[in-house]
Formats: sequence, C-alpha cells, structure tokens
Amino acid sequence: MTDLAPAQSVFLPSPARVEREPRQVRAWTLLLVSGITICLGSIVMLIAGALTFFRARRIYRGMARGLSLFILRLYGIRIRVHRAETLPAVQTVFVSNHTSSLDLFVLVALGLPNSRFFLSGFLRKLIPLGIISWMLGTFFTVPQDRPHERVKIFQRAERVLRRTGESVYLSPEGGRVTTGEIGRFNKGAFHLAMNLKAPIVPFYMRIPADVDPRLGFDARPGTVDVFFLPAIETREWTMAELSDNITTVRRVMTRAHQELSCAP
Repeated sequence: MTDLAPAQSVFLPSPARVEREPRQVRAWTLLLVSGITICLGSIVMLIAGALTFFRARRIYRGMARGLSLFILRLYGIRIRVHRAETLPAVQTVFVSNHTSSLDLFVLVALGLPNSRFFLSGFLRKLIPLGIISWMLGTFFTVPQDRPHERVKIFQRAERVLRRTGESVYLSPEGGRVTTGEIGRFNKGAFHLAMNLKAPIVPFYMRIPADVDPRLGFDARPGTVDVFFLPAIETREWTMAELSDNITTVRRVMTRAHQELSCAP
C-alpha cells in the first residue's frame, strides 16, 4: 500500500486583506511624496519671501494654492465649486463645516479672495506646514480649555484685519467633526464678524464617504463639491442677539447638510 503524504493546510489571505494591503501601500507612498512636496514647497516659498522681504502675501497665496492643487491631483481629487453669485468684494468672514484632513488643502486650493485663515496651533509643529501657514498670515489658535489665550488671539486678529481689510476663514465647529452631522458652533467667528461688521459667507464641503480620509490620510480619488451659500449681513447684529444669530447660521449650515450631502 502506498503511503499518502499528510494533508497540508493552505491559508489564503482574505479578499479584504488582499485589498487592504495595496491600499495601505498607496496611502503611505502618497503620504511620503506629498510630504516631500510640501517640504520643497515651503523652502521655495521661504526663498520667495526673502526676495520680496516677506511683503508679497498675494504671491505666497498663489504659490500655496498651486501647491494644494498639486497635492489634491496627486491623490486624484478634483474640486467642483457651486456658486449662484459672486463672492462679496468687501471684507468677509468665511465659515464652513469641517469634517476631514482634506479640508486644509481644499480650503487653500479654493483661493478665497484676499483671505487669511484660522488654524490649530498644532500645525506649527509640522514645520513645513507651519512655515507655509505663517507666510499666509495665519492666526494660530489654542484649545477651547484655554479661553483667556483664545480671547487674546481673536482680539489681535480683529486689530490686524481691521487694519488690513483682509477677509478671513475659520471653522465655527473648531475641530473636525466626523459624526455625519454639523457640530456645535463656537462663538469666535461670529464675534469677529459682528465687530468688523463684515458679512458671513457660509459654504458647505461635501466629501464622498469613499474619498474621505476623515482623521487619517488615506484619501481616495474622487470629487469634492463646495457649495457657497448666500452672504449673511452682520451690520445690524448686537451682542444681545448674538446667540440667536449663531443659531440661525447653524440652521443654514444644517439645512445645507441635509439637502446637499446626498444631492447628485
């Protein structure tokens, strides 16, 4: 009788694992390439800053926008803007939802006219991003549990913006909200708009679920839609009505989220 060889177990990777491994390779490769690109971009911007005595912010904005568009193209992401009217030609406070790590690049790529940004001070620890943000005149914020410092930051921002007449973007939600809802609104953006008597222009960013890296960096190819909503005047706002006005703006954003999150 012929001896039979013992049966051997063959373990095949699951389809999910096979799909996940190439995806991880892509994510880490793109992170490395985009990181190198941002480093080189920050060096080029520093050189441009030195040659212009750091007084040509319009040029730096154009360079940062080009860099952001390149990073998005690297990931296969395009931006589609929906706007029924032109943006105000006056000083404006732009606000939006904030759901994803992609938001930073989308915001800069939009080229909001003559605008500065509020960003988390954490970004300064990422030196290349910190350099680029600093050259754009960014106001760096601190966490909500440091209210006195936040007040000083917003007071300084108001003085600067009043002097320069520039517009500004900030997210009233603060940090990224990944629950699928519009988060609670902080008061800083609305205090600022009221004191400057600047109109608020809200816009809604829709990132498809299969594109959105959320808090990570594994963004997939696709289209990000940006819907600009009608401007909201603040010239008649008073401190006594501020909470009600914030609620009104949040309702506008919530309605946009409900109507546009699944729209074609």
